[in-house]
Amino acid sequence: MTLTTSLVIPAYNESLRLAAGFERLRPVLEEMNPEQIEVIVVDDGSNDDTMHVAHAVYGHLPHVQFVQQPHNRGKGAAVRLGISVASAPFVIATDADLSIRPVHLPDFVVALHDSPLVPGARELGANDGYDTLLRTLAGRVFNRLVRHYTGTKLRDTQCGCKGFQLGPARILGLLGFYDRFVYDAEMLYLADQLGMTIRPIPVTWDDIAGSTIHVGRDSIQMIRDLRSLKHRKYENPVVELDVTADVAAVDDAARKARVQGIVIARGADNALVVLPRDGAVAGVGIATAFGGSLRTAGLAELRGRTYEAVTSAR
Repeated sequence: MTLTTSLVIPAYNESLRLAAGFERLRPVLEEMNPEQIEVIVVDDGSNDDTMHVAHAVYGHLPHVQFVQQPHNRGKGAAVRLGISVASAPFVIATDADLSIRPVHLPDFVVALHDSPLVPGARELGANDGYDTLLRTLAGRVFNRLVRHYTGTKLRDTQCGCKGFQLGPARILGLLGFYDRFVYDAEMLYLADQLGMTIRPIPVTWDDIAGSTIHVGRDSIQMIRDLRSLKHRKYENPVVELDVTADVAAVDDAARKARVQGIVIARGADNALVVLPRDGAVAGVGIATAFGGSLRTAGLAELRGRTYEAVTSAR
């Protein structure tokens, strides 16, 4: 049966919350048909037994991947890694505790038929208050700063559940720099720069104990990262091919070059195979296979294209 949705679950020291999160997810998986859902658990360099528990909790599912970072890099890096190995046409990234009620997952899938990026929006129909006044106020202030520095009109930028079409997810993941909490804001910023339609949907959220965010320390770094967003040089190696380049042929070349998580950005005049920033060596092999040219491309050239994921190059 064809997969419809890849569910990416980043997890850092989540051994005590994974089982409860799955119990929240279980009835929705059954409703959506487990044969059509791929679950990808990304252990972000945990120092507890997160990966062991993840296997015990999710290992019985028909389509599941377990991926492990060698050391802790941050939620953004974990989500991007999950996206790079996802294979279904729709990707939903959600927190390990499933604090966004899983009953909304079918709504994300419906919305993703028409929009490349579908973020959950707690303030449109849900409780957006945390268990402490400090966290609630800090969250609201940070959202205002995100809107100021990125230009986004979304009021809830940090919701832990976001949906993507696979191709757009890949290009956002390949371009992203930030590994920790600002990755949400960066994805929204990049989506806007690339001309993607963003369609938020209302979700209900439960504040589940166990967050790893430290308001004082993390807020300072988040503000620094936000201020640096517009000064980043978003530029990746690309292989320029004919506009009619076949995705299956690119997939075969990518396998031989040992590169994964890539995307074809098609425009009116050419097709650009977008590679990771460290993927230039692999790009040489792909360029040689097609007689294409290896160079770099930035946001302006990548804007307004269609993004087609190369799904099986692993």
